[in-house]
Amino acid sequence: MQKPDLSVDVAGITLRNPVMTASGTFGYGEEFSEYVNLEAIGAIITKGLSLRPKAGNPTPRIVETTGGMLNAIGLQNVGIDAFVEKKVPFFRTVATPVIVNFFGNTLEEYAELAERLDRIPEVAAVEINISCPNVKHGGIVFGTDPKAAYSVVKAVRESTIKPVIVKLSPNVTDIVEMAWACADAEADALSLINTLTGMAIDLDKRRPILANVTGGLSGPAVKPIALRMVWQVARAVKIPVIGIGGIMTGIDALEFMLAGATAVQVGTANFLDPGAAGRIAAEMERYLADNGIADVKEMIGALEV
Repeated sequence: MQKPDLSVDVAGITLRNPVMTASGTFGYGEEFSEYVNLEAIGAIITKGLSLRPKAGNPTPRIVETTGGMLNAIGLQNVGIDAFVEKKVPFFRTVATPVIVNFFGNTLEEYAELAERLDRIPEVAAVEINISCPNVKHGGIVFGTDPKAAYSVVKAVRESTIKPVIVKLSPNVTDIVEMAWACADAEADALSLINTLTGMAIDLDKRRPILANVTGGLSGPAVKPIALRMVWQVARAVKIPVIGIGGIMTGIDALEFMLAGATAVQVGTANFLDPGAAGRIAAEMERYLADNGIADVKEMIGALEV
């Protein structure tokens, strides 16, 4: 049997395999280049980018939990100007699509960032982080209100011709309603899930472990929730879904594809194994070969319920 075909198409971008790196877990790609062959994965997704540099939250801001980790990094990043000057040149050296995750605190900030990213040929697509508060409207989080989500996605859609991916928050009552709002605003794809809000406590000190008190839970502990939400959303929308949440092995990744994901993102695994994304792609290929499956696309949405 020939080697299985692992290529997939997400929002018009052809990926050599379905494995992307999740935003905030892989730096800007260059930091991991000596640990993983960047041309053995499907796409690199950068850490979240804002208009101005952001220092993030005070430490401690990462803590291990049972089956996962909590982070309260606070979206630390270099800002768009330094990104263009210092990070973009590296992208020209890698034959792997680069997708830029970005965020703002107003519709205007989202639109301005989208417009500036639109001018950078090395950026294949953008991924909107809508898990941010709208400072102009009482701090409501864009990603928890369907109307606010629609507005921000629409603003970005009108500011760029690049493919637009929207990263959905799981901290909502109805994930499908959020997905519909983003699809109606002409998103090209959806990625889910972002982290779940959690906290950790130091019993002896009687204090929260994170300086921020709460943080985002990721890792294997969230996988069952992520699988459920991916399955629900993939059945409800006609645009591609990218699965995220506790993917540590090729088997995990293929389970998300059975649930309806066209591609996946690997996040927390990168902290344990810097080469996780490449390893997971290889494990997917091995499973397909061992089971006589010629094309990974046969797995997408093939769950029997």
